This record gives sequence, structure tokens and C-alpha cells, in this order.
Amino acid sequence: MAEVIGVRFKKAGKVYYFDPKDIDFKVGDGAIVETSRGVEYGDVVLAKETAEDKPAGKSLKPVQRKANERDFKRIAENREKEKKAFAVCAEKIAQRKMDMKLINVEYTFDGSKIIFYFTADGRVDFRELVKDLAGVFKTRIELRQIGVRDESKMVGGLGPCGRPACCSAFLGDFQPVSIKMAKEQNLSLSPTKISGLCGRLMCCLNYEHEYYEEMSRILPRVGSEVKTAEGKDTVLDTNALKQTVRVKINLEGDDFDVKEFPVGELTVLRHGKRKKENATKADPELKALQENEKKEKKEKREKKDRR
Repeated sequence: MAEVIGVRFKKAGKVYYFDPKDIDFKVGDGAIVETSRGVEYGDVVLAKETAEDKPAGKSLKPVQRKANERDFKRIAENREKEKKAFAVCAEKIAQRKMDMKLINVEYTFDGSKIIFYFTADGRVDFRELVKDLAGVFKTRIELRQIGVRDESKMVGGLGPCGRPACCSAFLGDFQPVSIKMAKEQNLSLSPTKISGLCGRLMCCLNYEHEYYEEMSRILPRVGSEVKTAEGKDTVLDTNALKQTVRVKINLEGDDFDVKEFPVGELTVLRHGKRKKENATKADPELKALQENEKKEKKEKREKKDRR
């Protein structure tokens, strides 16, 4: 199997693989490589000795060389140019009164192209803006419309948990997230509690989803009739983390008691009915989140088709 190295071009971006040739790369080294955007600088995040299990069937581009001091100086210069380019573009957008929000500006390593990232509610005709920018910078200009999740990934910030947003800290790519995940984890369906900085469902809903799916197959449903050491009882509630079940124990007359049992200490005699998932119909904010889910799926399909 051919040796490869993993290179990341952004802090929390995807990892791309390249042929290291005979150059000895270590994690943390800088690499100059050729990409579809031209010559780029990237950080080595997987050294070749730790990437032996990566697919080698695809033809990988070789690295050009290891980054040197001159390259790091150029990167610093590009960062300064990006600040000026951002100010110029923002001014041009304001002059033309365009309904778009500039998010970030990125120079390619060799300076052959400037990419302007923006958000907008709909499609924007920015052809005249491109001409204005090309006249100022005398180089190739690309305007790229991004979604609200991508905006949060670029800008960053603190999430509801008080930690840096996952997308800007370590997530290489976004995973599908749905309201169903919040329901299965018995979380509050209040949009303010399950939405992230971007206004969409929090990415962390996906982290424990697999565990809760497994627990849903093991734990009895609410309303199920179960047999315990106390006799035949009815399930009131379940706790997936503790793997316990709270049951209603009928006493004499109309009295009853509630006790908690480990799931392994009871037997299901009759399964309860599934809850009807109609909570979102009554809540316009939750309905809006569902519409955002559909919109995201449509955007992903369109993006895949363009590729």
C-alpha cells in the first residue's frame, strides 16, 4: 500500500491525502501542494507512518515540497491582504445596496485568486460586483454563497454549552441532524434549547444518537406492562443513561407506588403504544426548524449535482 499523508487546509476542515514522495513529514509540518484551486499551503495532520490504512487505489497528487520561512511570510502577507479586501468588498456591496452579507475573504496561497464568501436569503446577481472587484485587485475573483452553518464554522463563537462551537473547533464536515434525534433523547423541543449559533439544530444532537437508538430497542415503551419483583406493573418513564425503568405499582384501593428498576430485572409482558409525533404541528417554531431541515437537504442535493 502506498504511503500517504493527511493535509488540512483549514483549522476544522476536511483532511485530504497526498503522496509525500521521499519527503519526511511529521504532524504539524507545513506542506505546499497542488489542488483544484491552484498551489496551496496546508498543515500535515496525519504523518505517513500513521496513514497506512488510507485508500491508495485513487491516484494521489504528490506534494511539491515542505513549507519554509518564505512560505510562512507569504501566508502572513495574504492574511493582511484579506483584511483590506474585506473592507473594499463591503464598501462595494454597500454602494450597490446589494442584499447580501459578506462573511469572509480568502486569498489562495499563490495569490492567483481571491474568494469572497457571503450569505443571502436568495440568489444574488453579483456579476457587476465581480467586475468592480476585478478592477481593483487585478486578479481572478470568485464569489461563493454559503449557508448559515458554514457561516458559523467560519466565524466561530461560543455555543449554548459555553464551549467553542463544534463546527469551528474540530468538525471536519456537517452530519445530518433531525428533530427526531432530540425526541429520542427526551430533550426539550424548545427551539431555543436545541438550536446552535446558526439557528439550526445543534450538531451535538448527533453525538449520542446511536446510543439512544440502541437503548430504544432495549428499554420498554411508556405504558408497557412489565413483570417485576413486585408483580405486574406499568412503565411510567425510562432513563437511557442509567438504563433504568420507573414503574407504577398498584397497591390496595386507588393507592399506588413508583419504583425504579434496572432494565435487566424486569420482563415485558405487553408493549405500550408509540407516541404520535404531532408536537411539531402545534409549534410554529419547531415547524420552522423542520422546514430548515428540508431546505438543507435540498441545498446538499443541489451542491452534489453541481459537482
